[in-house]
Amino acid sequence: MTKFNFDVITLFPKAFESINNLGVITRALDKNLINVNLHDLREYGEGNYRQVDDKPYGGGSGMVLKPEPIYKAHDSIDKLQNSKTLLMTPQGQVLKQQDLLRWSSLDQLIIICGQYEGFDERVRCLADEEVSIGDYVLSGGEIPSISIINGLTRLLPGTLGDPGSLIDESHNSSLLEYPHYTRPLIFKDMKVPDILVSGNHEEIKSWRRQKSIERTLERRSDLIANENYNNSPQSKRIIKESNQFMNFRIGNEYDIYPDW
Repeated sequence: MTKFNFDVITLFPKAFESINNLGVITRALDKNLINVNLHDLREYGEGNYRQVDDKPYGGGSGMVLKPEPIYKAHDSIDKLQNSKTLLMTPQGQVLKQQDLLRWSSLDQLIIICGQYEGFDERVRCLADEEVSIGDYVLSGGEIPSISIINGLTRLLPGTLGDPGSLIDESHNSSLLEYPHYTRPLIFKDMKVPDILVSGNHEEIKSWRRQKSIERTLERRSDLIANENYNNSPQSKRIIKESNQFMNFRIGNEYDIYPDW
């Protein structure tokens, strides 16, 4: 099986030392399922001081990453045929589980980590996609990159002990995952729902489906509303079930699509 290659261009390669202590990624490294290659941007800096940043034209606070070192670092990477380059930036599209699934079919992800006040606008030409992990700003793209490496690696065959654990996870569909319980049966007067110890697998399956819909409507109703952009039979079924389960009336704030 071909290894998945992560090539990360970063000014702070030591930030990635933590991946050696993250169970899923460590397991994938030990099994030779992935390569994580770090490319120190400083090595491609200019002059005796290996300069990688400069003041922005037009004035303003902070420093901006220069384009030349990033281009040199990107050019130095051996590109596989099935490869994409991601640029980590708060201006990118917010990361979704479906993105990780999409990228898991590749052989290589090249990830460029932004830093400081940003990067020279001409760096954007290198990227196939610009990615953000949320509507907030971090000091650099290293933590978002680790998030992508972690999220994608766990989707690769052979990484998880039980591949079935991926099926019902939150965000794999438009529903959040149902509640989980384990031993003890009663903890601080809180009891595991009777249905889960009944042994009736069909009723358990139905209960979990209902709880997924209920939890999604309570916490992330936007996920179901976004199904309007996907008119597949599955999408319509999710929306119909959500309305039926919660018995919403037309005009109720949670009555997503009453006509379906």
